[in-house]
Amino acid sequence: MKFSNTLTYWYLQNNRELPWRKTKNPYFVWLSEIMLQQTRVAQGLSYYLKFTETFPTVFHLAKADESTVLKMWQGLGYYSRARNLHFTAKQISDELNGEFPSTYKEIIKLKGIGDYTASAISSICFNEPAAVVDGNVYRVLSRYFGIKTPINSSAGIKEFKALAQSLIDETQPGTFNQAIMDFGALHCKPQNPLCESCPFADSCVAVEKKLTKELPVKTKKTKVRNRFFNFLVIVTDTEKTILSERKGKGIWQGLHQFPLIESDKNIKKETLVSSEEFMNLFPEETTISLFNKKEIVHKLSHQHLYTQFWIVNIKNLPEATISWKEINKFPVPVLIANFLTEFLTKK
Repeated sequence: MKFSNTLTYWYLQNNRELPWRKTKNPYFVWLSEIMLQQTRVAQGLSYYLKFTETFPTVFHLAKADESTVLKMWQGLGYYSRARNLHFTAKQISDELNGEFPSTYKEIIKLKGIGDYTASAISSICFNEPAAVVDGNVYRVLSRYFGIKTPINSSAGIKEFKALAQSLIDETQPGTFNQAIMDFGALHCKPQNPLCESCPFADSCVAVEKKLTKELPVKTKKTKVRNRFFNFLVIVTDTEKTILSERKGKGIWQGLHQFPLIESDKNIKKETLVSSEEFMNLFPEETTISLFNKKEIVHKLSHQHLYTQFWIVNIKNLPEATISWKEINKFPVPVLIANFLTEFLTKK
């Protein structure tokens, strides 16, 4: 009880003024929690405000086209979050008449919602004592209690969940959960935590044993795969191009991209234009130039994309049906969005 009381007192003095904290409406809390997974508050806030203005209710979100949702999500990454958000909005709207489930057991059944999000929504909106465990919580608990169990192991996930559950203040679970997340984000930070002014300094194992930099423990990540992308940016004499939606499963499902030739290493123009894929796409004469003189490295969780954008000028191409004037209406990966920003200013 002392831990939760100290934490809550700190929170009341230091909590951040955030729009989703001014409501108990589960729709808004759900939106904020999904957006802030893998995303810092500073980046996610503007997206949240834009989303809630465009989709003020779950019914508005449910009625939107997936392409519109993905376009508004553009830049946040982890696009499966947006697709699941849209799917679940339709489920709540159509099957539950817009009423969000009110218990952890029912909330976690929804697509795209795991233990953390279900705990956050049920505690904040419905006062259910379900402890949240995210990166901030792992860090605070591992340091304070000196726990060396890897946080990304099955044993660690169970251990930290049970510990957080044992600490939660059942009289105000939503406040406790927001307090421990804020404490990890603002005070017990990954780098340079504020140990000298920490209210837990006199009882923190990491401070006592100088383990702050070692905790939390995480097992080695999956090996990163290097991939080499060559995007063909087509510009016809009539100012048309090709931009296709990515089908099937994958990180960019539902987003649009230029024709892509993937190679096993960084390639020169001669190699590109002599490839079978290039010749099949462009039977007529083209003028080709490399837009980015240095390859762009786009880092994803398990892969690094070494990318070159090739500008392909051609008189006419029947498959090129998208006007360059309309190009910004399509949802694209941030890698392509950044290219378009630069390219269109020079075009």
